[in-house]
Amino acid sequence: MRTIQQFTALIEREGNQYVALCPELDIASQSDNVEQARKNLHEALELFFETASKKEIKKRLHSEVYN
Repeated sequence: MRTIQQFTALIEREGNQYVALCPELDIASQSDNVEQARKNLHEALELFFETASKKEIKKRLHSEVYN
């Protein structure tokens, strides 16, 4: 059975770009619009989980994020 985990996506405008960040894993992406920045972050997360070792995931995963 596959466990589903939700992650936070913080999206902020920086100049003419939107930066999307997943603080739990410190993975970011960007685009010139909010929706594409979110999609790019989703893709970056998928690629990370496809290629990272379990050790790397555990090392990077922050279970608590404070704002």
